[in-house]
Amino acid sequence: MQQRLLVWFDGECPLCRREISFMRRLDRSSNIHFIDVATAGESACPIDRADLLARFHAKEDGTLLSGAAAFAAMWRHIPLLKPLGHIFRLRPALWVLERLYRAFLRIRPKIQGILG
Repeated sequence: MQQRLLVWFDGECPLCRREISFMRRLDRSSNIHFIDVATAGESACPIDRADLLARFHAKEDGTLLSGAAAFAAMWRHIPLLKPLGHIFRLRPALWVLERLYRAFLRIRPKIQGILG
């Protein structure tokens, strides 16, 4: 039996809220436990709150993942996105996705400003 994936997100970020809302709709089997870092207590944060807010994090099979690896883990727990999650488990594909994620992080504040 597959364990539930833990995903931490920034509930104060309009972009994050939209994305997590979409993922919740896709997660019809409730395979993912989403934790809003903005409202969760310190005990719900496995690392420093600022670090959790700086990058996307997930915990899969006891391993804390960050960035592209965390997204790929989340996708593996959603049936519709599972093939994509497995593709990005492969090192070359994950490397590319991580580079794209880092580029996105540079423009994220502008997108948040537009949405929020």
